[in-house]
Amino acid sequence: MSSSTEIGYRGATACVAAGISYRQLDYWARTGLVEPGVRGAAGSGSQRLYGFRDILVLKIVKRLLDTGVSLQNIRTAVEHLRAEGVKDLESITLMSDGASIYECTSPDEIVDLLQGGQGVFGIAIGKVWSEVEGSLATLQGENINDGTLISGQSNDELAQRRKLKGA
Repeated sequence: MSSSTEIGYRGATACVAAGISYRQLDYWARTGLVEPGVRGAAGSGSQRLYGFRDILVLKIVKRLLDTGVSLQNIRTAVEHLRAEGVKDLESITLMSDGASIYECTSPDEIVDLLQGGQGVFGIAIGKVWSEVEGSLATLQGENINDGTLISGQSNDELAQRRKLKGA
């Protein structure tokens, strides 16, 4: 990570940024679908902390559910993305026919899927990435090193990401 301040987001903030209910977040964490990457729950009253990538995956899971993909197939796709260790998620488009999920990294792959009749809808992760960045820019995070709260407007990690992208 290029920032010296690593930011974690509490469950309620992750829910707002991903557009999901706290009940969904809790269920997905307990079943291992999307666990908090910064800090997991450590007993009653402890705060889970989610990282940017976790919230990105939460929003992608929500989009896939909204389009009718089964939770079982979503779980397989999330496990695949984790196993691949994909560094640049922004360049991926997830395509689905409602049953299977395909990972495309080039326009040619998308066209091939569509011509083969397999792709019915797609989710461009780069667009979801931008939406999550926009949401988190106005929400409160927590410095994971010392626990201090960081207001959305001075969110160092996101500011640096935007600067690097030239946005």
